[in-house]
Amino acid sequence: MANASNPVRFGTPPGVSEGQWFSGHAELHAAGVHRQSGQGIAGTARDGVDSIVLSGGYIDDVFGEQEIIYTGEGGRDRSTGRLVADQSMDSPGNAGLLLNQALGHPVRVIRGLDIRGKTRRRAMGGYEYRGLFRVADSWTTIGKEGFRICQFKLLKLAAGEDAKPQPVSPGGDEETDFEAQARRTVTYERLMRDSRVVRTVKELYDNTCQVCQVRLVVSPTGEAYSEAAHIQALGKPHDGPDEIGNVLCLCPNCHALFDRGALQLSDGFDVIDGLTQKFVSALQRKKEHEIRLACVRAHRARWADRDGEGGIGNLKP
Repeated sequence: MANASNPVRFGTPPGVSEGQWFSGHAELHAAGVHRQSGQGIAGTARDGVDSIVLSGGYIDDVFGEQEIIYTGEGGRDRSTGRLVADQSMDSPGNAGLLLNQALGHPVRVIRGLDIRGKTRRRAMGGYEYRGLFRVADSWTTIGKEGFRICQFKLLKLAAGEDAKPQPVSPGGDEETDFEAQARRTVTYERLMRDSRVVRTVKELYDNTCQVCQVRLVVSPTGEAYSEAAHIQALGKPHDGPDEIGNVLCLCPNCHALFDRGALQLSDGFDVIDGLTQKFVSALQRKKEHEIRLACVRAHRARWADRDGEGGIGNLKP
């Protein structure tokens, strides 16, 4: 945590140059490149984040020379290296990155080299300082391990370029408090569930689950409850279309499994177990419900390497 003797300091420290190599966290700390030894994010919700270390901790990370999709902190069991709970924008490091986005603070990016290990992943080749990046965007989504994650789009700053403040909310609202942002996200998602497209699909199937055929009656007069599942997820970073061909009518259980990749669809619209790849059932479809194959494939692609060594875990020196 930042304190008076070890405050948050933005920018490249004196005497440090882009591409410089460090043997470990002790050298990073001594040079002022990364102040919080052993942690991926250095910063606080109040002051912002001045540096992050990419060391293969999350399989949803994507590293590029000019653009990085970075998964925030939280939810990970350090003994196994697996996510065991949802992440939240309330976590200090995640909230600090939102503050960077809103106020235009740059972030130092350090890249671990030769990442090894299946549980406690380590940079066996040391660390490389990759320069300054800006937080261009942020969102929450369901990650490859089935839990909600916080992600941030980081863009490389050119020499002499300053990071500029970016709106945190989709609507460009000037309110930057991360709790208010979370509230707006929930409101947006609820509006999507109640859209005309959603109502049409629910009515088409009379609120009966297309996977398990369960119809949940919730009132004496026979009203039933169902949920609409977008096959290719709406919003960032998936950008699925809000149209009938991208929506299924599901019960809450099947919806939760589908959203987390535990249920998937084949190209022939069979339901398959996303964990074992075994056939579950044929998806019930009305002839007037033309499901978009491209959306089905986009949904499957999200989980294609969930048990692999993808993302920044494959970084080489």
